[in-house]
Amino acid sequence: MRRRYVSVVGFILVAVLLLAGCTTQPQNAGNTESKSIVIKGSDTEVNMVQALAEEFRNQHPDITISVSGGGSGSGIAALINGEIDIANSSREISQEELDQAKANNIEIGTFIDARDGITVIVHPNNPVEKLTLDQIGKIYRGEITNWKEVGGKDMPITLYGRQSNSGTFTFFRDVAVKGDYASSMRSMNGNSDIINAVAQDETAIGYVGVGYFKQAQNQVKQVLVSTDGNNYYSSTDLQAIDQKLYPLARPLYQYVKMPLTQAVKDFLTFEISEEGQAIVEENGFYPIGPEERAISEALLNK
Repeated sequence: MRRRYVSVVGFILVAVLLLAGCTTQPQNAGNTESKSIVIKGSDTEVNMVQALAEEFRNQHPDITISVSGGGSGSGIAALINGEIDIANSSREISQEELDQAKANNIEIGTFIDARDGITVIVHPNNPVEKLTLDQIGKIYRGEITNWKEVGGKDMPITLYGRQSNSGTFTFFRDVAVKGDYASSMRSMNGNSDIINAVAQDETAIGYVGVGYFKQAQNQVKQVLVSTDGNNYYSSTDLQAIDQKLYPLARPLYQYVKMPLTQAVKDFLTFEISEEGQAIVEENGFYPIGPEERAISEALLNK
């Protein structure tokens, strides 16, 4: 009788262990989701982040990363809807967007991977070398309409800018235009489109991320920018960026869904590593400074 009791107990124990093994397997399979990272958003950041993602994949072949553009607003909207892991954004997220995320039970964290200096560009044949921020605002509001009003040739000014879902559109409007864009502004899909348009139009003025300008210096010309009419600065001057003298400098953000998966955390850590920041510079942008690093490291330590 005792022998039969031991046999039954042993049978039950084996069955329990087998069942535990079966239930463990799906849990491990479910972890495959954490090995995938989906990134969407800023056209300014897309090439740089793609380069970062490619090198990260070389070092972590088990992790897949998808990077696409579409504009900062599109990336943030996708994050709010739970469709992606990281939203690249060249502007700060708005309180309204944070409220929408909260309503969807999504907690959003802030990360900064690089810095930018929006570059005002004109055709190489345009003799205008510098503009004040006030003049740029008047040009884009449609109050200055001829280049002769700012020391150039007697020819109309053709405005090129970004579409409204672009973070660059929003930042430039808030900092430089300080009002509504003129209805005559031609809205372009991305930085490259603006460069191509300005390169072919002697009357043109446009604005692009510094990384895009650096790659197209043989096609377009940069205009130096001043806030006081005395001291003019270049977007390609790192010292002016560091000292906050160039008025169109900005952080480049990545908004993330919290809590971070291990794969996302590893990728973000790579972006602000020495190797990652070297890739940022290779793409024409600037590495983060102490203030931006403090924000990013605080996120990683949560």
